[in-house]
Amino acid sequence: QVQLVESGGGSVQAGGSLRLSCAASGYTYSPYCMAWFRQAPGKERQWVATIYTGGRTTSYADSVKGRFTISQDNAKNALYLQMNSLKPEDTATYYCASRATFGPCYTRAMDYWGKGTLVTISS
Repeated sequence: QVQLVESGGGSVQAGGSLRLSCAASGYTYSPYCMAWFRQAPGKERQWVATIYTGGRTTSYADSVKGRFTISQDNAKNALYLQMNSLKPEDTATYYCASRATFGPCYTRAMDYWGKGTLVTISS
């Protein structure tokens, strides 16, 4: 059974940085892609960033492009999200997700999800 466990959330002031981690376990194969999503209070879950594990290609939502960086360490089965120049509107619970096979990696149709880690940005 695949499990994804996020960590690294917390409270920082606007302009600060945080690094989120996602520890993956239970894989018997490399997933097609892994991604970060976030959900602010009272809003729908939205896609943040994706990394395709085959070619290491990455993609980002316009709202975080240039400020966030997604990366992974296959040896450690870990996914990361480096978040810089944080804004109050980045406040949300951040979720790690993976998709086993070919398909869209920016929608909620991912195969596995973590339980999330809360990020709070104060102005």
